[in-house]
Amino acid sequence: MKPIFITLGLSAALLLSGCQELTEPGGDSGTTAAVWAYEFVKWNDEVYVMTDEVVSEVGEELGEVTMYSDAEGSYDGNFSNSYEEGTKYFAITGVSPEEAIAVREDGGTYRKAIIEDAYEIE
Repeated sequence: MKPIFITLGLSAALLLSGCQELTEPGGDSGTTAAVWAYEFVKWNDEVYVMTDEVVSEVGEELGEVTMYSDAEGSYDGNFSNSYEEGTKYFAITGVSPEEAIAVREDGGTYRKAIIEDAYEIE
C-alpha cells in the first residue's frame, strides 16, 4: 500500500511542476518568456520586419532603438526585439521610409527592414 502512495505523490508533484509559469531570468513574475515570430524594429509607429538583405547606400539617420525586449508585448517608442538600445535607423537611398529602412548592425553593415503593419498599442 505504501508504494502506491509514494507513486501517486511523485506523479502529482511531476504534473504540478509542469504547470509553472516560465519567466525571463531576472525578470518579474508578470513577464512571460516567449519567442517572437520574427525580428523587427519599430520606428514612427510602424513595424519593420528585418530581412537578410544588406544595404550598400544609406541616407540620413532617422532615429534609434530606444527600448529593447525579447518578451512579447506592446511597447511605445522606437522598439526592437533584436537590437539593443542605441542601434541607429537610416533612410535607404532611393527608397521611401514608408517602404523600408536600414538598420546599422555591429561592424558597420546595414540590414534592410521592410514595413509590416501599423503597430497598434493596446
